[in-house]
Amino acid sequence: MVDPTSDLEEDVDEESAPRCATCGEPALGVGRRTVTWVDGGDAVHRHFCSQRCRDEWPDERPSAGS
Repeated sequence: MVDPTSDLEEDVDEESAPRCATCGEPALGVGRRTVTWVDGGDAVHRHFCSQRCRDEWPDERPSAGS
């Protein structure tokens, strides 16, 4: 997969884009959002197609409940 956080976005199409963690649509374009955290030494990413989907996501990060 091409890096979806790249500023170029030239090689990212709907098939190679990560899926939105809320609705399952491709997370592409200027509206996309990404949440990243470290869990047990591993980087975990959740991608979203829009701020609305990001806001609707039930936050699963360990620190979210604190």
